[in-house]
Order: sequence, then structure tokens, then C-alpha cells
Amino acid sequence: MTHIDLIQPDDFHVHFRDDAALEFTVAHTARQFARAMVMPNLKSPVVSTRLAAEYLARIAAVAPSGFEPMMTLYLTDKTSVGDINCSVANNIKGLKLYPAGATTNSDAGVTSLEKCAGALEKMEALGLPLLVHGEVTDADVDIFDREAVFIDRVLIPLRRRYPKLKVVFEHITTAHAAEYVASSEEGIAATITAHHLLYNRNAMLVGGMRPHYFCLPILKRESHREALIAAATSGNPRFFLGTDSAPHAQSAKESACGCAGCYTALHAMELYATAFEQAGALDKLEEFASLNGAAFYGLPVNERRIRLVKEDWAVPADLPFVDGQKLIPLNAGETMGWKFAGLVD
Repeated sequence: MTHIDLIQPDDFHVHFRDDAALEFTVAHTARQFARAMVMPNLKSPVVSTRLAAEYLARIAAVAPSGFEPMMTLYLTDKTSVGDINCSVANNIKGLKLYPAGATTNSDAGVTSLEKCAGALEKMEALGLPLLVHGEVTDADVDIFDREAVFIDRVLIPLRRRYPKLKVVFEHITTAHAAEYVASSEEGIAATITAHHLLYNRNAMLVGGMRPHYFCLPILKRESHREALIAAATSGNPRFFLGTDSAPHAQSAKESACGCAGCYTALHAMELYATAFEQAGALDKLEEFASLNGAAFYGLPVNERRIRLVKEDWAVPADLPFVDGQKLIPLNAGETMGWKFAGLVD
């Protein structure tokens, strides 16, 4: 096999950040993907349609023609029924649930689902999806167990109370999550990142701490990675692509308290192709990357196609970033066996 052609994929979970960072992050994502679900956890979170429209304008100012950013709002304790009505009217694609303190810029997250019950009821009624960062933040729960505990303590009661609420369990990392999504009632799906398909926690910790593999939810043991591979390559339409690509300057990653996030927007499809090839399931990549997510969100399938060629190339050791700083991509300096070759004529 010398190449594979796919319907152009969508990234259903990406972090662009803001302002000067957009020049770099948007270009990388738009190079490979037709659409991207933009996360709202800026330093000043995107909590209203006005803020979403302003953020969209900043993204659009640097985006190439034909690329579609899909906007989300940050769910808070104060999100109202009126906010949900306005969201649907303004083509917001979902609201993001960050348990307070769970990840980057999540301090304004939900402290109690009871406080946003009205908003959740209206989302259920209108079919507006809830996008979930699925980890508890209790200090007594081990960081490697926080996703599994979240399912029992939060997600199962949530879906019991709002059985028709559409839920996307974002960037799942465990066998527990994969099994839950596959076996649950209708209305739930999950995104899976390339780095969680390719790596377990040894990649981050063996031979010294490797901060550019540190992400939240954190990489888990090998049995969980295997379960994610099985889910992604199963053909089950509930699983689809979401990179969770998250840019941080090199100095913010390589510090005494380094930021969480892997930067994969530059070479996302090469990473996914590698994972699917290793699993002997390249024939399942198009469903996962280009079809399943669009179907869940009720979006048309993209008309253009992309090509990946079987060719070695070196991932750059670093990339330019804001204020003269550097951004280190995942697998920096390493050789990859698949290469994005652009749109197919």
C-alpha cells in the first residue's frame, strides 16, 4: 500500500487558545480537517453566544477558505435556560462540562449539576449535546482512577435523570469508559485522541519524566490503551475522532508544574493512521475519522477527500509560537511512516 484516500475528516475536540496563538493553531488544524469543534476554556471562558461570536470572528480572521469552526459554550453553575435557547438559535453545537479544577482553565467549571439543572433540562428538550470532560476532582481519588469514578458518581446519575440528553464523553482513556459508551442506551458517544490510542503511561514516565506526553485525562496503563484501540477500530458509530490537541509554550510544559496537553494538530491524521495500521484496521479509519462524528451531530458528510501517503518524514523538533516562544509537538524529532499529502484532486 502506497497511499490511502479518505473523506476529509473532522476534529470534534480541539483547543485553539486565542489571540496570537490562533495564527499557528488554526492553520495546523485547517490543513487536514474540514471542521473542528472548538473548546471554550479560554482564560476568560466562552460562556455566552456573544463571546462565542467574538471568538469565532477571531478564528475566522486567520482561517483558510472552506474551513468551518464549530463553536461551543462553557457550562457553568450560572448557565440559564435563556442561554440554552440563545445557543440553539445561534448554531452553538454543544455545551462543555468541565468539573471545576479538572484541567486547563477549568476554574469556572461546574461545582454541582444541581445548579444547572434548568439548563440541562432545556438542552435535553432541544437536542443540544453536552460535551463532558469526564473526571472527578476529589482529592481522595487517584488521578488514574478519576475517569472510572466519574462514570459511577456523575455520568450514570446524570443520564438517569436526563435520559434523552445527548452526551459526548470526551477524550476517553479507560476500558471502563469504552465499555460504558458501547453498552449504554442511545444518545451517547465518545471521542478518542491519537495519543491515547498510541501510548500508555510508560511513554510519559519511563526513563524520566517526558512532559510533552503529559495530558489530562492522563495516559493510563496498557490494558486501557488496548481497549481504546478495540473501540476505535470496531466500526461502532459511537466512537469518533477528537484530537484534544492543546498548545502550550515549551516553557510552560517544561517547568516545575508543567501544563497538561499534547500538541497533535500538526500531524493528527498521521498519528491516527499509525495507530490504525498497528491494529491492522486501516479500513476502519474513514468511519472513525470522517463519518461517525458527523452522523452523531447531524452534520453532512464532507465532500472533499484527503490523501495519506506511505512515506517517512521527520516531525519538526519545534514549531514557532507566540512571543518568540516555541511549541513542541508530540513525537518531536521522530520519524513517522505516514504523511499527509493534501486534498485529492
